[in-house]
Amino acid sequence: MDSELDNYPIEVKLMELYTTLEIEKLQHNEDLPYLIEIMNWVKNFLGRPHPNLGRPGVVCPFVPHSLKSNSIRLAVIHTKDLYVEQLEEIVGRYRDIFLEMEVKEDELAINRAFLLIFPDIHIEDAPKLVDSVQQKLKPLFVESGLMIGEFHKRNESPGLHNPNFRPLRSPIPLLAIRFMVEADLPFLESPADPYLRIRYLEAYLKCFDHKFTDETKFRNAHQALALAKEQTAIFR
Repeated sequence: MDSELDNYPIEVKLMELYTTLEIEKLQHNEDLPYLIEIMNWVKNFLGRPHPNLGRPGVVCPFVPHSLKSNSIRLAVIHTKDLYVEQLEEIVGRYRDIFLEMEVKEDELAINRAFLLIFPDIHIEDAPKLVDSVQQKLKPLFVESGLMIGEFHKRNESPGLHNPNFRPLRSPIPLLAIRFMVEADLPFLESPADPYLRIRYLEAYLKCFDHKFTDETKFRNAHQALALAKEQTAIFR
């Protein structure tokens, strides 16, 4: 597996990343049940249509391509005896690995995803712990051209096309890392804090620069950025 994982100090030792094909061949691994449960959730929920989704297609449009190219990698991270700051550092290190990985011939970078699984986090603690780590690290990830998403059974984030659908609920708490795409604009213009919105929107526009394929999103991003800047002027 990735030799980069061995380059970090013991106190923030990262767990091995497994592709879905490697998980299917694993034996005698204490974390195998967690890996299999999330792998099956990815295939049977994220990778399939849902009657409450509110649009045609599968829940996550990238999952079928990511599975086909074996581009999803999973790691089980045990959080017992870890401070929140240590957990943030570990997740941040996976960001570095994500950005440093080379693209294989059968893998487009856009299909790459890391799923960091936290089986030790109790379901009742997930909204506080997983969400706080995601919120703390999201600016850093977005400014790196990445998205980081929080998934757990108590996630109340609504679907974009059906406010009664909860697409971010997973059987085990986890954080997902992937590259930013143009369709992420709604997630980046939603923060109530205009200063945070400015950071996100400027990173979004910088990420795609002259590579926009959807002119409407390009215009909407500029309009949202201008509005956020107007709001900060009012607050002064």
